[in-house]
Amino acid sequence: MDSFTSPTTKPLYRGTQIVWYVLGVLEALLAFRFILKLLGANPDAGFSSFIYGTTYIFAAPFLNVFRMTRVQGSVVEWTTLLAMLVYFLIAFGIIKLFLMGKTVSTPEAAVKLSEQEK
Repeated sequence: MDSFTSPTTKPLYRGTQIVWYVLGVLEALLAFRFILKLLGANPDAGFSSFIYGTTYIFAAPFLNVFRMTRVQGSVVEWTTLLAMLVYFLIAFGIIKLFLMGKTVSTPEAAVKLSEQEK
């Protein structure tokens, strides 16, 4: 049985799709946060209030890493960009872990090992 017809292939593929989808939604929300802050959006407006409230839990661990740059009502929230990078790296790591569980044939494993030795 090759690795393309393994019974674990479809669940691994679905798992990677879910991780990328969740990351995409999170990155989009954080990008909205960054842009709204940058453009000086009214925090009491419905949309910006929703975005700030939804993303706060994801941005909070990073909020004191860098100082915010303020220019005439606009805020450059560098920490949101850091959060986006960190969440991308976490998702990438999860995908790599999923792929390590993929079934491989002995010849395929031998080729991969020899490539890693280079």
